[in-house]
Amino acid sequence: METKSRFLSEPKTVGIVGCPFRGGQLRAGVDQGPIYLVQAGLAEQIEDLGWKVKFDGHHLFEGVERELALSRDEDVHGIVKNPKLVSRVCQAVSKSVEEHAKKGELPLTLGGDHSLAVGTVSGIFSAYPDACLIWCDAHADINTVESTESGNMHGMPVSFLLGIGSKLPMFDWLRPVLKPERMVYIGLRDVDKAEKTILKDHGIKAFSMHEVDKYGIGKVVEMALDHVNPQRNLPIHLSFDVDALDPSVAPSTGTPVRGGLTFREGHYICEAICETGLLVGLDIMEVNPSLPNIHDKMSVEQTVAIGCSLTRASLGRNTLSCSGSR
Repeated sequence: METKSRFLSEPKTVGIVGCPFRGGQLRAGVDQGPIYLVQAGLAEQIEDLGWKVKFDGHHLFEGVERELALSRDEDVHGIVKNPKLVSRVCQAVSKSVEEHAKKGELPLTLGGDHSLAVGTVSGIFSAYPDACLIWCDAHADINTVESTESGNMHGMPVSFLLGIGSKLPMFDWLRPVLKPERMVYIGLRDVDKAEKTILKDHGIKAFSMHEVDKYGIGKVVEMALDHVNPQRNLPIHLSFDVDALDPSVAPSTGTPVRGGLTFREGHYICEAICETGLLVGLDIMEVNPSLPNIHDKMSVEQTVAIGCSLTRASLGRNTLSCSGSR
């Protein structure tokens, strides 16, 4: 039975925001993830599920790679790397996501590294101020300017969205749209010491892989929704980093950690959120076709296929649905 959306307009439409960007971390290749996902036929797969699709290419990122190369030694703030470029890109992404959302369309952001969530989440919350956020990831990505040890901004987007820690001047456009009680993590298993303190101090709910093992994924998703959306009446943004999955499931990603979600657990999360009829925004992040190495074609194809299938599951594809290809 098809789930009726409570917030999206008819005909139901996905606006793909392609984000081939790697400025939030140091590994090359993650900027190719969105391109591979689109080339794998993701837009057509979404249309097969009965959605209209809007996608006009990766135009927001023209010239970004050249700018990244030119600014490598100049765009720093303390140890934070590329903050000016990350800010500019995220502001553009935020505007694009907000435009789609305010039209009643569902923005699907294809990353790229997870620093882009500064843009995607701020864009969704601009359109839906009462939204909640479900963050699926091996990592908390909540380091602050003060706590980060690497300076990589893909480990910092949640702190920026919450307004925790010092605010960098180049992010003056960003207001703290997120409240601690309006977000929940699923799949954590590699959390920095400083991040653990931040999570505790701010009362942020997190379900690690320990809870997934203890309760099962069905119960974890139910508890997560009970926390951020107890009446099941608020819009939901799902930000899914593919490293939430075990590396045996999604090997082509920049920071894999063993002991992650299985294929079915990852897809169950997406299916269960879709069934609420509350999904208004979706991120698929950190697919890196250059890893584990450029010659490992099977791992790349497997991870790209997972990115596509997580998207389909979030948009209504399930075992008994009549739409969509195998």
